[in-house]
Amino acid sequence: MELWIPITVVAALLQTWRTAMQQKLRGLLSINGAGFVRFLYGVPVAFALLGGWRLANDLALPAVTRNFLLYCALGGLFQIVATNLLIMAFGYRSFAVGTAYAKTEAAQAAIIALLVLGESLRALAWAGIGLGLVGVMTLSLAGRGLKPREFLAATVQPAAICGLSAGFVFAFTTIFVKLANQSLEGPSLVLRALFGLAVTNTMQTAMQGSYLLVREPAAFRKALSTWRSSMWVGALSACGSACWFTAFAMAPVALVRSIGQVEMIFTLLFSRFYLKEQMKRSDVLGLGLIVGGVLLILLARL
Repeated sequence: MELWIPITVVAALLQTWRTAMQQKLRGLLSINGAGFVRFLYGVPVAFALLGGWRLANDLALPAVTRNFLLYCALGGLFQIVATNLLIMAFGYRSFAVGTAYAKTEAAQAAIIALLVLGESLRALAWAGIGLGLVGVMTLSLAGRGLKPREFLAATVQPAAICGLSAGFVFAFTTIFVKLANQSLEGPSLVLRALFGLAVTNTMQTAMQGSYLLVREPAAFRKALSTWRSSMWVGALSACGSACWFTAFAMAPVALVRSIGQVEMIFTLLFSRFYLKEQMKRSDVLGLGLIVGGVLLILLARL
């Protein structure tokens, strides 16, 4: 098995765990405040991971370039916007359904990566991406069927608009992350990924922190006062992002995000047992389609 595959699965698990904790913080923080804590408390962890890997492998940090800083800034900004849209989607429906809409990112990323990065995929991989897309839409419809009228009605509701938009913006985030990694020189893909993560998280903390100080000072103070729970969101975010950044450096963006759809399995488990949300029969069907899509992508890599 290629190393990026288990790294992606771990990233999906950590991301689901972090997002579930972030959703619980929505009762204490604003949308921007809940998004901000993942970056604020993730920065120390990101630098600890970078320093630990560098010392363990006796490596020098890569030289910073203008393109690297530009792509980190763009990726960081897009991730902030996408995270806020995702949290808004949760408010309109549920944690599981909001995540399902956002998981259309895999298909959107495949098209964008083809156009921007020239990452071509085998026909079987495209079939897997398509099957996974049907799976996440089945989850998003919440058992209301797949008739055209019902499908269109489901995609124009606020939760769908926010979730689909989050997926679109997340897709561009992954492209910028990949470009940032490619802008660095050095033999260690992991070191470059961790360096990119540390720089991006620092920029995100400055960007969203500045916004909160000016527009939502009360939310900024709450982000600091809730450190006992928020620090775990930041730690999970940094560790999950470290895995994502590393996987993006090792494999095509579309494949990483498609394998990452196993996040929906973790999402439904967290939704049911952590957030106490009810599961439906359509959830099982949607999960089956997602798993089938992942298996087709794995077969395409053989």
